[in-house]
Formats: sequence, C-alpha cells, structure tokens
Amino acid sequence: MSMLTPPGMGGKYRITGDVYPRMRRPHRRRRIVLAATAAVVVLGAAGWGTLQLVDVFSGDAGTKAAAGKQADCKPAPTPTAAPAAALPKPAQITVNVYNATPRSGLAKTTADELAKRGFKVGKIGNAPAAYDKKVPGAGLLLGAPAATKGAFPVLGTQLAGATTRTDTRATADVDLIIGTAFKSLSPKTTADAALVALTKPAPAPTGKC
Repeated sequence: MSMLTPPGMGGKYRITGDVYPRMRRPHRRRRIVLAATAAVVVLGAAGWGTLQLVDVFSGDAGTKAAAGKQADCKPAPTPTAAPAAALPKPAQITVNVYNATPRSGLAKTTADELAKRGFKVGKIGNAPAAYDKKVPGAGLLLGAPAATKGAFPVLGTQLAGATTRTDTRATADVDLIIGTAFKSLSPKTTADAALVALTKPAPAPTGKC
C-alpha cells in the first residue's frame, strides 16, 4: 500500500495526482435537516388546524347573528306623503278681530294685515267683557267645533302662540281675540311657509335596519 493511500481505504483507492476519492458526508447533518423539516411541517399543520377551528366557531356565530339581523330587518315600504287634509283657503275664512288689550288700534291694524294676506274680515272692535283684558297670551282663536279641523290651523299660521277654544255658534266665522302678549302677526314669509306645510306634509320616515 502506498504512503499516499488514505488510511482505511484498504488499498482500494490510490491518489495518482488527478483523480481523488469521493468522501461521504456524515449522516448527522442529514438527520438534522430532516428533523427541522418535519418540525416545520408539524407546526404548520397545527397552526392551520387552529385557524380552521376558530373559523368554524366564529363563522357559525357570525352567520347566525347575520341571519337573525336579516330576519328582523324587513324592507321599509316606499315612503308616501300623508294625504293633505281638506283645509279651507284663507279667502274662505271670515275672521272677526277683537282687541282685548288696553292698547288702542290693534284690532284695526291686525284686520287690515289679515285682509292683505287673503282672509275675509268680518267684525272689528273691542273684545266682549268675558274676554276683555283676560287673554294673557298672544291671542285666542274662538269658533265652532268644526273650526278645529279647518279654520283654526289655517288662521293659526298667522299668529304664533295663539290658543284655541270652541263655543256653540252655528256659523263658520272665527274670532281672533288679541291678547296682552300680542306684538304683531307672524312675518308673512313665515306664515306662507307654514301654510305650505299644512297642505304638503313631509313624507313618512322610512324604517332602518
């Protein structure tokens, strides 16, 4: 056996200067690589399984909650405006204007302004003794029971804060009794907007889920 033959080769391989024997790598490194690969696979499988369990339980709960919400949520009907009441126009209302305050001239000036706004004016003068200086607010609208659904809402747009009362009269005219807190009729633009709101009510609100 030559001195250049590696120990343990038993003379099987010789080094001639241009060909060298192939040495096998130790098996330990291969085992380490295989073990690391197996650990990664196991950890990945465990994590995937955990995510699947979370999705199952949370997904079922979310699906049930969504289904319950959909069951409770019903589509709202198409909004429609409430039918407008058959209210009289200002020209169809006769107003008697009475002054129940110590200030003179209020009945006349108020009646003139109502006439400009399209109302018919009836009697003008001082309030009857039953109401003279006994109306603490801005004014009192007095008329037959039928006026509550007709003349009162229309005439009430002209005087904010006016109260209403019915009596036993058989006629359709109404009284506007000016009270001690009266300053003036509502501005015409405000009164006109209120009249429009009476004849064109807002649509009914839609439901929400």
